[in-house]
Amino acid sequence: MISHRHKYRAIVAAIVATVLVLPAPVCAQTAPTTPSAAAPQSDTAAPPAIATPATGPVTGSPDIALKLPRDLSPWGMFMAADIVVKAVMVSLAFASVLTWTIWFAKAIELMFARRRMRTAIEKLAHAKSWSEANVRTKGRDVGVAAMLRATDTELRMSADAHSASGIKERIASRLERLEAAAGRQMIRGTGILATIGATAPFVGLFGTVWGIMNSFIGISKSHTTNLAVVAPGIAEALLATALGLVAAIPAVVMYNMFSRWIAGYRALHADAAAEILRIVSRDLDRGAFDQHPADRRRAIAAE
Repeated sequence: MISHRHKYRAIVAAIVATVLVLPAPVCAQTAPTTPSAAAPQSDTAAPPAIATPATGPVTGSPDIALKLPRDLSPWGMFMAADIVVKAVMVSLAFASVLTWTIWFAKAIELMFARRRMRTAIEKLAHAKSWSEANVRTKGRDVGVAAMLRATDTELRMSADAHSASGIKERIASRLERLEAAAGRQMIRGTGILATIGATAPFVGLFGTVWGIMNSFIGISKSHTTNLAVVAPGIAEALLATALGLVAAIPAVVMYNMFSRWIAGYRALHADAAAEILRIVSRDLDRGAFDQHPADRRRAIAAE
């Protein structure tokens, strides 16, 4: 019995000793380190590393190179454009100069022609006879003078005619042809304005398409979509469209303006023809053309 008790006591003592010894290493692991336990530091800090210059050449960043300023003035864009775009711009500039030249020359011609025609119509309106009408308008207006000559020619050729209505009909036919000829002469040159107004926008658009194609080709070669690469080419292309509009818009406006002015000029010719017909009809009713053409010419010269 006594031996068994000693065994039990020995086992219990071993268990208690084990329980008391195990927490010691755990506490040793979790205990905070004190400043005394920290490693001492040196009072002198290590000197900073000295940067050594690079041995190779310094190259700029590609982004900085792409952001360099470029001349985007109209002249600078023209000089930097492709040869095809340059040709388009030059042709459009020439068309614009031609448009303004035609406008200047035709406006002066129409202005003086309409003024002369109005003056001649006023003189015809105050003439009481055919001889007086010839005297009042002699050498004063080319258009009315041609109408008076054509009327006098028909009167001489119809001196032996007995139908007054037939004479007036033939005179009216001659005057209508003169009116049409005057309209054709005055409209000469305005067809160029119509052509420029119709084609200039498309010519400018061709230059724009060509320039944008070159811009995309430049993008594919440089492998970048940076705005500094894309913007100049697109600006040059759009300049061609702007020049096309600058040439086309004034041409269309001037063509419409000349169409109205020429229609008014032909209306003045019609008024002059009506005045001449009234004078001839008045003299036919009076019997002023019943005498021989030679005697009538001498009577007109005497007046």
